[in-house]
Amino acid sequence: MQAYIIRRLLALIPTLFFASVIVFVTVRMIPGDVIDLMLSQNDIAAAKMGREQLEKALGFDTPMWIQYFKWIGGILVHGDFGRSLWQNTPVGEQLLARLPITFELGLMALVFGLLIAIPIGVYSAVRQDTGGDYLARSFSILMLAVPSFWIGTMVMVFPSIWWGWSPPMRFVSFAADPLGNLGQMITPAIILGFGLSALTMRLTRTMMLEVLRQDFIRTAWAKGLGEDLVVMRHALRNALIPVVTLIGLQAPLLIGGALIMEQIFVIPGMGLLLLDAVSQRDYPIITGVFLIVGVAVMVINLIVDLSYGLLDPKVRYR
Repeated sequence: MQAYIIRRLLALIPTLFFASVIVFVTVRMIPGDVIDLMLSQNDIAAAKMGREQLEKALGFDTPMWIQYFKWIGGILVHGDFGRSLWQNTPVGEQLLARLPITFELGLMALVFGLLIAIPIGVYSAVRQDTGGDYLARSFSILMLAVPSFWIGTMVMVFPSIWWGWSPPMRFVSFAADPLGNLGQMITPAIILGFGLSALTMRLTRTMMLEVLRQDFIRTAWAKGLGEDLVVMRHALRNALIPVVTLIGLQAPLLIGGALIMEQIFVIPGMGLLLLDAVSQRDYPIITGVFLIVGVAVMVINLIVDLSYGLLDPKVRYR
């Protein structure tokens, strides 16, 4: 197990390298130049310096490959993600302040999604072709067809028109007011969780139907074991491996969905930070956000791979 984890962690190094190169180059291909943007907004300091001096001050007077190695070297050696081009504040501090908010929203959405998907998927498989099964499948299709950002927008608009109610718009940190923070996070988390639950629900049902037809399940029934024991202990555990794999593949969708929900519900997480940075062409913040998201996705997939051994004792890591 330890050797497998070490190999997987070492394999992340070249992946992160190529991902960082792609992110660094791609964000600089966004239409519009930050220098032109600063000059066009009548920035007094920028106007006094002029374009050439401004490029030198921001470090854009050197080739892109030199800029990249300065950036990645600062991260690897000092943990320095650079400074914002507009506020001249450390990017690392902004990421550290926003990351827990996005993580909280994504974790809550994942928990809600699994609490919805797995029980309904199991019930739908055990009660195949019943009214409850048809209702569950219809619900999953509906969640697949309706995008989460549309539901979030409707929740923001229609309750305020009909009942004069809208979700809290002023963010409260968990440390300052835990109940107030959870009350603000629960609505976007449920909406995002519904969207994530659709595929998980359908896959859980499919895998449960396949496992319930296996010979060892028939043997368990023949021994007189109760339904709860057969379904939960024998069938579900074997059916969850593909489901866990799907959860790992949905990690980018979970993070991307959290960014969209933050913009709709005005939650000051990584989403709002990224949106503001893109509009201002603040390259250090954009690259920092994407690098953190890439690392998070890789770590989630590593955790998913390690969870296989807990679900199936026959899995061996070599």
